[in-house]
Amino acid sequence: MEVRNIQESSTQELGVLAQMFDLEHEQVLFCQDKEVGLKAIIAVHNTVCGPALGGTRMWNYNNEFEALKDVLRLSRGMTYKNAISGLNLGGGKAVIIGDSRSQKNEALFRRFGKFVNSLAGKYITAEDVGISPKDMTWVSMETNHVAGLPGKSGDPSPVTAYGVYMGMKAAVKARFGTDSLSGKRVSVQGVGHVGEYLVGHLAKEGAKIYVSDIHEPTLLEVAKKYKAEIVGKDEIYDLDVDIYAPCALGATVNDDTLERLKCSIIAGAANNQLAKEDIHGKKVMEKGIIYAPDFLINAGGVMNCYGEVAGVAQPQVMMMAENIYNTTLDIIESSQSSNRPTYEIANQKAEERIQQLANIKKYM
Repeated sequence: MEVRNIQESSTQELGVLAQMFDLEHEQVLFCQDKEVGLKAIIAVHNTVCGPALGGTRMWNYNNEFEALKDVLRLSRGMTYKNAISGLNLGGGKAVIIGDSRSQKNEALFRRFGKFVNSLAGKYITAEDVGISPKDMTWVSMETNHVAGLPGKSGDPSPVTAYGVYMGMKAAVKARFGTDSLSGKRVSVQGVGHVGEYLVGHLAKEGAKIYVSDIHEPTLLEVAKKYKAEIVGKDEIYDLDVDIYAPCALGATVNDDTLERLKCSIIAGAANNQLAKEDIHGKKVMEKGIIYAPDFLINAGGVMNCYGEVAGVAQPQVMMMAENIYNTTLDIIESSQSSNRPTYEIANQKAEERIQQLANIKKYM
């Protein structure tokens, strides 16, 4: 699989097929139902390793171009995430355009489920930002190609957070010689489902925690519960901390923020944290910051869903998530010995597995 750099070109400047070609997508399905208010996009990036599994995100995008750009980036990231995690899954993602706090209803999610079902198992969906297990229950009324259901693997957020926590500890081990987070200053950007679970792990270890979030009631609740200090949405980039943990939307490591960040480590749950992989991945390394590749350390959630799909017991799933520590440490050490960015090494490992399976399938 050829390495592709995610570009920041406006989606208005490139046609849909041109963007699919650039990022090597197999299929994009546009979904709409005026009666129920559904506007959605499903992107299947790669199915070499298996059916494309990736969550559905509900977000109030400014326009369809922004939504398309996001789903293409996210689905590509799922291919790499599933491959580097050793899962027999490809990469896909879906986005629903809308306000997750006011526009949800059963009819909308059941209609979306019909679109998922039309792909005949090529895409398996699950929870992501703005989506709950209850929403997936509605989707499951129209398709069997859904994971993260109540009574089964359930909400993947705790396992995602645990994997991020393991990856963060590995980065701390590489930087400071010990993986203890006691006394470490950590800024967590976004304290939704995954972010809050991560804050819980940090609090148990005695870290000094700073938090920010666009949703004030959640922010106040988490700060009070874990004795974290609230900071402004923009102020978080200027804090003098050991670890910056982006756990909201992507592209927060960019030209502007890299001039301001005063951290030793970037390790968080958000997808596509580097605005431009080839540029900002190298700049992070040049600044002496250890970057724990996002699609590696936030893979716990998809491991949780894989357990449901493939019949893997929960204790084994947690062992898989715990092993993120070892994989992260190996990649960081390889980066330091070869003077190559961590994202580049992680991409290579994922691409090697995809190519190996592609070669095997030639003879099947």
